[in-house]
Amino acid sequence: MPSTTRRPSAAADRRAALEKRILGVIGDLLGGGAGYTELSVEQIANAAGISRSTFYLYFRDKVDVLLRLSTALKTESYAIVDAWHPSGPDGGADGLTRVYLRIITHYRRHAALLAAISEVAAYDPAVREAWTAHQDHFVRKTETLLTEERQGGRTPTDVDPLLAARLIVTGGAQVIARQVLDGDTAGDAAVARELAACYWYGVYRRPSGPDAG
Repeated sequence: MPSTTRRPSAAADRRAALEKRILGVIGDLLGGGAGYTELSVEQIANAAGISRSTFYLYFRDKVDVLLRLSTALKTESYAIVDAWHPSGPDGGADGLTRVYLRIITHYRRHAALLAAISEVAAYDPAVREAWTAHQDHFVRKTETLLTEERQGGRTPTDVDPLLAARLIVTGGAQVIARQVLDGDTAGDAAVARELAACYWYGVYRRPSGPDAG
């Protein structure tokens, strides 16, 4: 009886360990400058020290691998953004600057993966839809915050929470991706500061009414 109960756990552990190794190998290959489209399953399997047949026990194809890799990227970025609130202890433009800088730093650590996602999303619907859903998370979060702030009288009533959220997230994502993929680490702090200023002063504290300007 004891051996029967241990066996599934051991198999699950082996599976998790091998999946982690395969994902790590792909990250290394991308980090070495390989384009994701150029990578073959055979290259990935050889680098991980497994056969092609073993690879297919864990992943359907290369797209499945990329989707799994992007999950970890998303999870940490959600945690960074979800911890911030405009009326919280780290609110304000300075606090938002720190949030943007943490996001940029996080994506920079995974720049090769971000490049692969951008590359494959251009032609693969599954990756494109997954990345769109990723951005939609930030849109919903931002819309909720703007709605709360408007109801609390801290954001002008003429702000459209959903439209503003879409513009903030879409524009910010493009700026961050360009900053990360261009490799200019020296400009990260400045980009974070300007994004925060556009977000904070352009939406949260935007003047309204006849005296605006």
